[in-house]
Amino acid sequence: MDPETAVLAGTAGTTLVTLLTTEVWQRARDGIASLWRRAEPWRAEAISVELDVTRGDLLAAQAGGDLESRSELGTEWQGRIRRLLAAHPEETEALRALLDELAPYTPADSSVTQHATASGHARVYQAGRDQNFGHR
Repeated sequence: MDPETAVLAGTAGTTLVTLLTTEVWQRARDGIASLWRRAEPWRAEAISVELDVTRGDLLAAQAGGDLESRSELGTEWQGRIRRLLAAHPEETEALRALLDELAPYTPADSSVTQHATASGHARVYQAGRDQNFGHR
């Protein structure tokens, strides 16, 4: 899997879990389930149920002051989405379109976590948004 698709899956997992506790949770759930419905229809219903369970877990964690569950569940869904895209790369554009549709509903306080490893003479450039290179 190319790095760009892996990043997309990571963004999708984080966005999904963030939105599951907002007023647009059903749209987020239905959008993710539709990816599975097209790619692996036999799993679509189970994915919808798992998203509902995840939402319940998040709401319970939020009520109990558990700050770690959101991150853990986000990582879990990142992996699921990454595996789906690895097996069905044709769903990549549909996922991008869904994330674009959901972007206005993503809370401004949602966090971004970035990890990078470089070795030898490699360079890593990370940005939470725009990144510009060149002379001004």
